[in-house]
Amino acid sequence: MDFGLVLQTDPPASKVVELMQRAEDNGFTYGWTFDSAVLWQEPFVIYSQILAGTSRLTVGPMVTNPGTRTWEVTASTFATLNDMFGNRTVCGIGRGDSAMRVAGRAPNTLARISEAMKVIRALGSGQEADLGGTVIRFPWIKQGAKLPVWMAAYGPKALKMTGEEADGFILQLSDLYLTEYMVKAVKDAAVAAGRDPGDVKICVAAPAYVTDDDSPEALAHARDQCRWFGGMVGNHVADLVSKYGAHSSQVPEELTDYIKAREGYDYSHHGRSDNPDTAFVPDEIVDRFCVIGPVDKHIEKLNALRALGVDQFAVYDMHDAREKVIDAYGTTVIPAVNG
Repeated sequence: MDFGLVLQTDPPASKVVELMQRAEDNGFTYGWTFDSAVLWQEPFVIYSQILAGTSRLTVGPMVTNPGTRTWEVTASTFATLNDMFGNRTVCGIGRGDSAMRVAGRAPNTLARISEAMKVIRALGSGQEADLGGTVIRFPWIKQGAKLPVWMAAYGPKALKMTGEEADGFILQLSDLYLTEYMVKAVKDAAVAAGRDPGDVKICVAAPAYVTDDDSPEALAHARDQCRWFGGMVGNHVADLVSKYGAHSSQVPEELTDYIKAREGYDYSHHGRSDNPDTAFVPDEIVDRFCVIGPVDKHIEKLNALRALGVDQFAVYDMHDAREKVIDAYGTTVIPAVNG
């Protein structure tokens, strides 16, 4: 199993680079960041510094979107980084929840994401792409360039499209039941489209918090540090409930039930442990969606995820123990999971 580190690009950027270097030293192979131009610093500028300061880490956004950047610019940025550092990027893409809404726009449609994925992947790999009637190709790309595009999804149509079109699936929660349910949906869609389901990489991304023991006090603190994640996921779930209803065969109630008490969301606290809009998230959801507790609990859950076909676990490291978690994974968790 690969391991990734997910950060927000809060200033100073040097700290983001430092944590990514620490992650690589501890056996992580992927470095991801949020991509929301209003809320955080520009990630692609920081990627160049991460890539220059590491030797093996693959970097990319979790996730970019096709609305805040033109597609040829996105592809050119990735391709330039790959030309400089050797095919060490991955394009995570989604609807653009925070990036679009903070800028006063609605998240992107699946049709737009589908079109963008095709264009970005083709241009980033040195191929031609049609930009609405104008066919272009980057003349400077060298032979052997490649750019995988991984899609974030929760709903049935998005899961289906991921299996049909994406190189990877990003699932932002680590609940075992929902992971099994959604991975199966993606793999089944890949098979139905005539693809090898093994060609679709599966990445589960969730907060991880390592405690010294399993005392009530330690677990309570860990849950409070990770409760924000249930609020972030709740934004996507609220959209699904709005589209399919609270009780629909299209979306499992194991995903939708917990947002009944949700009242609103302020993106100025997006992805932060002090988010005041996540009090509605119960402890049960934190335990299901995140990975918390002593290292043996992390190893147990990650082995279970791997058994479900998960290729990568990406650690959301937004809490008060960032270095501790990176080091604990490097010294104990990653070696145990990977033998």
